[in-house]
Amino acid sequence: MERLFPMFVKVAGRRALVVGAGAVGEAKIRSLLDTGARIHVVAVEANHTVWKWAHKGAIALEERAFVPADLDGIFLVVAATASRELNQFIFTEAQRRQILCNVVDVPELCDFFYPALVRRGDLQIAISTSGRSPLLAQRIRKQLEQQFGPEYAKWVAELGNIRREVLGSDLPAERKRELLRSLTSPGEFEFAVGGRKRVHDDEEQS
Repeated sequence: MERLFPMFVKVAGRRALVVGAGAVGEAKIRSLLDTGARIHVVAVEANHTVWKWAHKGAIALEERAFVPADLDGIFLVVAATASRELNQFIFTEAQRRQILCNVVDVPELCDFFYPALVRRGDLQIAISTSGRSPLLAQRIRKQLEQQFGPEYAKWVAELGNIRREVLGSDLPAERKRELLRSLTSPGEFEFAVGGRKRVHDDEEQS
C-alpha cells in the first residue's frame, strides 16, 4: 500500500454525503458537524440523534434508498450502511465520478481514513495506521490526551494572536523568527497556562 499523504482539508461550504444513519453513520456525521460542510444524509431509516440534527437544520436528511444521482455535486461521501453490496456500489460510483469516498471499516474501499483525533481548540493531532489497526491509533490517542491537556487550547489561541502581532510589526525578519520560536518553548507554555515566572535563557533553571 502506498503511503498516505497527511493533510487537513477545508470542507466548509462543500457538499458531503453520508449514506446510512445508524450508530456508525451518526458518528461519521458528528465528525462533520463543526467543519462547515453542507451535510446531506440519505438513509432508509435514521436514528433519533440524526433526526434531531435534521430538525435543527444542521444537516439535510432524506429517508429513502440511495440512488447514484445523490453523488451529483458531492465533494466527499461516506458509505455507512449495513449492506456490503450497497457500500461497494457507492464506492464504485464515487470512483467513476472522482469523488473521495470512505467505506466504513473497509480500508481497501477508502480514499481517505478517519484518524484518531486529539482536539485542543485549534490544535489537532491526528493519528492514523492507514486502516491497519484502528485500536492502536485509539490507544495512542489516549496517551496523547494525557500529554496534551485542555490548557493547550488557550495557549494555541494566544500564540495565534501574538503571531499576528509579531508578523505585523516592523521588527527585522530574523527577530520575528526568534520571537516566534521562543514563544513555543516549554517555559513559555508553563508561564502562559500556569502563571509561573517566565525563565529567560540566561537565567538558571531548576
